[in-house]
Amino acid sequence: QVQLVESGGGLVQAGGSLRLSCAASGRTFTDAAMGWFRQAPGKEREFVAVISWSGRTTDYGDSVKGRFTISRDNASNMTYLQMNSLNPEDAAVYYCVADGRLGGTYYLSRGEAEYWGQGTQVIVSS
Repeated sequence: QVQLVESGGGLVQAGGSLRLSCAASGRTFTDAAMGWFRQAPGKEREFVAVISWSGRTTDYGDSVKGRFTISRDNASNMTYLQMNSLNPEDAAVYYCVADGRLGGTYYLSRGEAEYWGQGTQVIVSS
């Protein structure tokens, strides 16, 4: 059974940082694109970041470019999202996603990823 389990969410002051982690299990993810989405109450789901299976290619949503960094450790099946300079608009449930298909980064960035985690809550106080 494929599982993506997020951790690292919580309450942070505006201007602060958090690091989210995603532990993948149930299959080999070394050949899968990994990424993050988020959804705030009353808002549409938003693409945050994607990283290719090799880690050589990354992409970010416009609202987080320059502040967030996605990375992965294939040896441990972990994916990370370092979030800096957080502001109240970043508050949301953050979901780890994965896609092992050819062209997975494309599907993933469109919100069509094969696998989704349960999410971790990020709250940013002003």
